[in-house]
Formats: sequence, C-alpha cells, structure tokens
Amino acid sequence: MATLISVNVGIPKDVSWHGRSVYTGVHKQPVSGPRMVRRLNIDGDGQGDLGGHGGEMRAVLVYQLDSYRFWSEELGRDDLTPGSFGENFTVDGLPDGEVCIGDRYRVGGALLEVSQPRVTCYRVGMRLKEPRMAALLVAHHRPGFYLRVIEEGEVEAGQEIVKVSTGPEAMTVEEIDAVLYLSGHTIDQVRRALRIPALSPGWQASMRDLLEQADKGAPASSGSAGLTVAAGVPPPAWRGFRPLTVTDVHPESEDVISLSLAAADGSALPAALPGQFLTVRMHTTGDGTSLIRSYSLSGRPGTGTYRISVKAEPHGLASTYVRAHVRAGDSLEFAAPRGTFYLPSGDTPVVLVSAGIGATPVLAMLHSLASASSGRQVWWLHAARNGREHPFAQEVRDLVALLADARSVVYYSRPDPADERGRDYSEAGRLSGERILGLGLPTDADAYVCGPAAFMDDMTDALVKAGLRPSRVHTENFSGGPSLTPGIKGTPAVRAPHQPEGDPGTGPSVSFARSGLTVAWNDDQASLLELAEACDVPVQWSCRTGVCHTCELAMMSGAVDYSPDPVEPPGEGNILICCSRPAQDVVLDL
Repeated sequence: MATLISVNVGIPKDVSWHGRSVYTGVHKQPVSGPRMVRRLNIDGDGQGDLGGHGGEMRAVLVYQLDSYRFWSEELGRDDLTPGSFGENFTVDGLPDGEVCIGDRYRVGGALLEVSQPRVTCYRVGMRLKEPRMAALLVAHHRPGFYLRVIEEGEVEAGQEIVKVSTGPEAMTVEEIDAVLYLSGHTIDQVRRALRIPALSPGWQASMRDLLEQADKGAPASSGSAGLTVAAGVPPPAWRGFRPLTVTDVHPESEDVISLSLAAADGSALPAALPGQFLTVRMHTTGDGTSLIRSYSLSGRPGTGTYRISVKAEPHGLASTYVRAHVRAGDSLEFAAPRGTFYLPSGDTPVVLVSAGIGATPVLAMLHSLASASSGRQVWWLHAARNGREHPFAQEVRDLVALLADARSVVYYSRPDPADERGRDYSEAGRLSGERILGLGLPTDADAYVCGPAAFMDDMTDALVKAGLRPSRVHTENFSGGPSLTPGIKGTPAVRAPHQPEGDPGTGPSVSFARSGLTVAWNDDQASLLELAEACDVPVQWSCRTGVCHTCELAMMSGAVDYSPDPVEPPGEGNILICCSRPAQDVVLDL
C-alpha cells in the first residue's frame, strides 16, 4: 500500500536567478496536520507560472521517496528533503513505471486522478542548484506526475493512498513521458494516449501533433516530435550557402521586386515546400562585410527554379542593396529552403490571409493548389493600401480562376481614384476581425496568416472566434517571433536587437538572420541562448537543458558543440540553442 509521507506547500515568490527575477512556487515546505485539497491546489500552496504548472489538470504534484533515494546517490547529495523537487505530495510507492494516466486514488477525504507527467522545466534545476535536472528527470525516467482533484477533501501525512480504479489503456506515466520526449515511440502508443479522457489538454494537443506529423510522413520514432513544429519537415537540401544566379529582376508593385533564381550549372533546384523561405548572404562591401536576410519563396514550387520577392523598406540596408545593385546575371549566396510554415497535402478547406508583402508565402501555397488543380475550397483574403502597393494582383486573379472552388476578397484601406471596386479590390477599409466573422468561413479549414505582427494577432483571434480550431491557424513571422520566457517576472522593454554590452567577443561570428544582427561569440556566455538574450534577440525556451525543444531552430550554416548533450538530438539542419555553443561561424534562423 502506498503512503503519503509528506504534504508540501509554498506560496510563489520572487527568486533571483541569472540576474533576473523569477516568480515561482517551486520552493515547497512540509506542513503538519490536515490540509484541504481543493480543485486548483492545496490550502497554502500556489504556482507562479500557470502556463506550465497549476490549474485544474495540475493541481497536485507527486514525487516518490524511491526517486529521492536514487538522486541522492546519483548526485551525491545528502540534503534532499521532502519538497525539494517542488512536489506537493512526497509518497512511498506509486512509481512512474506503474502509475497510469487516468488512475484514481483516494487519500484521506480527497479523490484524485492522474492527469500527466511533470512538465520539464528549468525551475526544478534552479531549486536544486543543478541546471541539468530537467534533462536528468527525463533521461532517467523519473518525472513524477500531476493529479486532478475529483473530490475535494482533507489529507494528512501518514495516510494510506488507496487505488480506486485504473485508467483506460493502462499507459504509465513513464511510458507517455517517453512518447513525448524520447525517440522510439510508435503511432499505436500515440493513439492509445489519445483514448485516455483523463490526459490533460496540453498533452492531448502534443499527441495530436504527433499524429499530424506522421500523416505528413515524419518517422514515428523521431525524438521530441510532439514538442516542435520542426518535426516532419524534410531536412535542408544542402548544407551552408551555395551560389545561385539571378535570372530576372521583375517589379511587382511600387515597392516590391522579385528575383528569379537558378542553379549556376543549369540543373534543377530542389523543390521547396509551399510557404518556405530562403536565406541570402550578400557581400555588400569589399572588406568581407555581409548582410544576411530571409525572404519567402513566392513562386510555384517544383519548377526547378526559385523566386523571392523583396519589399523596399525605409532605411532597409538589404532591400536598398537589392534595388540598387542586384541585376540579372549576378550571383548571390543562398541557404537551402527552410521553414515550418507550409501547406501540406490534404482535402480540408484552406484560408490564405495576408497583408502587404505578407502575401509571398501564401502566394506560393496558392500556386501549389492551382498547379495541382486542387478541388479544395480556397479562400484568398488580402489587405493592401491601394493598387500601387498591391503586388501580385493579376497573378492572384489568374490563379484563383484556375481553381474549382476558390474565392478572393481584397481590401484596400486607402484606394486611389484609379482603383475600381469589383475589379481591383472587393471592399474599402481594413481587413478587420469583424469582417472575418462576417465571411462565413468553413470551420474545418486550415488557415495560413502572414503580415505585420499586430495583423497576425488580430486575424488569429478573429479566425478562432469564427470557429476554426486554434491548432489549425498557422502564422509566419518575417522577423523573429515572440519571446517565450516562462516565469521571468515583468515584461522587459522591447528593444531592437543590438550588440551585447561589454567588450566585443573574439570567437566565431553568430548571425541572427531574422534579426539582421551578426555578433562575435564571447565565452562569457554559456550558450547561444544566453548570447541571444544579451542581444535582446527574441527567444523561446523552457527547460534550458536540451529536453523540451522549445528553443529548437534552423541553423543555415556552421557547426555547434553541445554541453550538456540534448536528451534527444534536434531535427537534421536544426540546433537547440539552450545548450549549444558555436564551433565555427554560424547563421541561425532567429
């Protein structure tokens, strides 16, 4: 019979960590006497970051005495006491290899249900002063697990833990943790997990992602596939940069030009997925200085050539250089097509939403649908200022006309007198959330949205309100995406990416392609993640030890060393910036 050894609680507080303040409830202390277990937590307890911890599905965290004994020996520690792993219940028994998702247990007056394994998180390492801890919990199959409160009631240390029922599918905490975080899982395991009603919504979403990636052809055994949208994307067609020849420079509108590209030897270029991008390195001076930028492919995929389209930006170094200097016959260096924003095959309706130059990746998707004579229902929604600033207008009309079930709705915010409604545009004014709601879009559609950040946020909200599932609304950022820094207190002032403070580094160059910044590596930083943070380059992370793959991104060129080694390697052509350092000059999709 399992036993409740200790009840541990703690109110969230600010903790200093790496020069920042983390608001966290990971510091738990044992309490004596009975405590009421409620729907969201135990009396006297709280969680600092409800995005990763707490809430109804993660009300009570459980960790086992046997794991305490294991870590004491593994880490050479004699200071581990109940609550050290941030758990609410320290128990004797209930090993992760035997407890199943959906199992129900009676403890005192409370009825509790197992909902998911512990979330891998840097804060348990912060609590134990062992940065590797998140990775170690997964690698050694000792995550612990969360409980949902079915019936509230009082509990007390020393009480027996009585099993009431076993979850359907009999899938253990250890097994489902390995499905998400490690390689070697099967699609049958994923389907079993999705048949467990008690599994938390977050883990269900990850399991659905695994199924979708399998449908796209991703190998079922790819590690951490449920954690990153990079899983399932084919590896880059070539490593590093290669020269491509500019075969044509064509104006698309008042402020957009397209470059057609071909292999220097006339061979066919590898096909890209519709919606992916190219990264170009332009040597703008004779001293070796170069600009690195990423541009979406805007032409029809699979033709053996590429097309990118560049908007002239005020004070834009790269776009100014392209307009002033790039001509047909010139050679530029390109990394292979990359990107997770792409249109997979299927038969569901498609909604393509864009503003301005954001049309480029969704235009490639429209080309792909038209070339395949797709019977899918297709909606083209585009916002421009007027006809002079509306690239690809006739091209889109021609493509929409080729599709059996397609419609186009174009909005001009400030139409010129020469612009004719019904010919050049559909409606005057902005493409707003209210207008999205009034279109009657199919709720089973996949939507692809590209444009300024505020536009994408508004469109995403509107599409979800219109009935589309959030997981089926996809967005693409030309610049770096939003930051994800769990638990960090306060929102730092938004600053443009910049050189790090202090003496310049002397190591390999690190180019953040989307941010347009190149800096020299400095050994003062422990990882590429820390360097990006020092430069205010937007980053996303969670575990900081190579487990969760939140920080996984594409590396266009170069090589890195890992310390610590990730629990599972990233996809081919990608790296984990939280635990890597440059071994040579690198170019990152960040």
